[in-house]
Amino acid sequence: MPKSFDSFKSAALAEGFDEVLERVWAPDTVLDTHSHPFAVKALVVQGEMWLTVGDETQHLVPGELFELEHGVPHAERYGPEGATYWVARLNA
Repeated sequence: MPKSFDSFKSAALAEGFDEVLERVWAPDTVLDTHSHPFAVKALVVQGEMWLTVGDETQHLVPGELFELEHGVPHAERYGPEGATYWVARLNA
């Protein structure tokens, strides 16, 4: 697991991602099913979240990665402390 945002960013850019940023979510935020025009690879660094794709929900905590291809419908829910993750995007 990368120890800093800079090391995550460097690795993601080397893998071909074209945008890397930190996302901070407020406590108990819920995002209904949606999709993005980019693929993502993200590392949870604080808090917890639940990512639902189809009938499958992942509970993600610090140190865990998740990935989504562009256009994949998904829903997100963040825990009582909110969540922070570092995300690399590959714009389609």
